[in-house]
Amino acid sequence: MSIEAVKAYLAPLGVASRIRELDASSATVELAAEALGVEGARIAKSMGFHLGEGAVVIVTAGDQKVNSGKFKARFGEKAKFLTFDEAHAMLGHDPGGVCPFALPDGVQSYLDVSLRRFDTVFPAAGSANSAIEMTCGELERCASNFAGWVDVCKPREAVNENT
Repeated sequence: MSIEAVKAYLAPLGVASRIRELDASSATVELAAEALGVEGARIAKSMGFHLGEGAVVIVTAGDQKVNSGKFKARFGEKAKFLTFDEAHAMLGHDPGGVCPFALPDGVQSYLDVSLRRFDTVFPAAGSANSAIEMTCGELERCASNFAGWVDVCKPREAVNENT
């Protein structure tokens, strides 16, 4: 089970005890925000994308959408989400529980600058009913195969106009 892998991964980093297993689903930004009692923007949304022959995980603020042009400029490829089965096979996490923890070797994680406006954020912890509250510094330190900060989201104004 993915949450068990995340607990084992985060234990030596001293934060596993902060994982919250929720009674309600946290599989979407809206459900996670409701279950945790926080604004949706503070949900650290983790998404898996194809990159070359492998995959990459990008974590953004919950109110953000990836901008295809920015993604292509940064990674040299069109943004293409992993399917459910691909996420399971390539990341070890099912959609709803995708997170930047306990990722296989070769799967890099990136944090989008949209997260930096919050003191703490809530990424999933490997299941569709879990989360962990972290500062951006903790998230950077704990993310598997952390490869850096990126700016791949649409401007917030553009997102808010389209929602």
